[in-house]
Amino acid sequence: QNEKLNIAMIGAGGRGRGNLDGVLSENIVALCDVDERLAYSARQACPNAKFYKDFRKMLEQMRNQIDAVVVSTPDHTHAVAAAMAIRMGKHVYCEKPLTRTIWEARTLRDLARRYKVATQMGNQGTASNELRQGVEVIQSGVLGKVTEIHVWSNRPIWPQGIARPKEEMIIPEGLDWELWLGPAPKRPYHDAYHPFKWRGWIDFGTGAIGDMACHTMNMAFWALNLRDPVSIEAETSGVNGETFPKWSIVRYQFPQRGDLPPCKMVWYDGGQKPPVELLQGEQMADSGLLLIGSEGTLYSPGDYGTPFVLLPREKFASYQPPAPSIPRSPGHHQEWINACKGGPAAMSNFDYASALTETALLGNLAIITGERINWDAKRMKAVNCPKADKIIHPTYRKGWSL
Repeated sequence: QNEKLNIAMIGAGGRGRGNLDGVLSENIVALCDVDERLAYSARQACPNAKFYKDFRKMLEQMRNQIDAVVVSTPDHTHAVAAAMAIRMGKHVYCEKPLTRTIWEARTLRDLARRYKVATQMGNQGTASNELRQGVEVIQSGVLGKVTEIHVWSNRPIWPQGIARPKEEMIIPEGLDWELWLGPAPKRPYHDAYHPFKWRGWIDFGTGAIGDMACHTMNMAFWALNLRDPVSIEAETSGVNGETFPKWSIVRYQFPQRGDLPPCKMVWYDGGQKPPVELLQGEQMADSGLLLIGSEGTLYSPGDYGTPFVLLPREKFASYQPPAPSIPRSPGHHQEWINACKGGPAAMSNFDYASALTETALLGNLAIITGERINWDAKRMKAVNCPKADKIIHPTYRKGWSL
């Protein structure tokens, strides 16, 4: 338990730099980033860590010195990096969404089960006491039967609904563009993609729903087991096959799940919001979650399920939440570190995280195809929509595989 882990960071700038701070209690033995400019701060913080640009070389050369890996790359390279590490028996922390595609999410889930490694997705709100209390409150039945859920986000905060740039740009010094592309189809460098703005591009990112649903849907997903919807349809500002739309509204239908009644969930982004009257006089936040039950409504303004309020306020004025039944977290990164050292599995392990990610990505299936998706979860197939197949399971560029 007291031995420090030897951790390698795949992706050291941006979110990777934040994740590095979360694991500095351990030995950081290697840093990997395709862009030297973005890795500068991490390299200053960990002068003894070996620096690589290609995670494949790092994992091959240092496989005996690495216990665990943190993946904080753009969405399109999560799966290839995480899968290679898991096959070597390494524990893996991977940023949200777990993967860019549904097939990749299921593949990582299956690999993590097979190799029995400690895993966790970086939806750090999972660790918050308030989110866990919210799950307990919903599961206590105080809201009655929940049949309607609304989730909205202030994303995208990057360009979407735009066409591919025609001109090429000179690749900045220190960036290995080939490695940045990884398994994605080849295209010339442009700063419309890197840094940060990749999220809006279908080849690289997962749009607003991919970026934020793993946070904002999390409490509802956990409390109500919102997996395997039977249908998903999207209304959007229009899709061009290159980027996600400027705004979207996605409607999910979930069947009965054990004792839980069928329910609908609606996702909104790009400035779209649920009907204001559902808030019963509360202030409409930029992002939020609403669960509407037969006996009451839970409203959580913000991205992470913290804080939350039960409505109508008069009815719940003297409400006392149930005694805690879900263990509280020592902190998101610490929860994973403890699991790596033989402690209990992290809550957002890849079993949980792959299902949450899949629910989010099914929204993108409806957005990109522009069709109602009738989902057969067992077969991983959109029954009525053959063009969804290559979005669910894309082909990688030569030289890359799971």
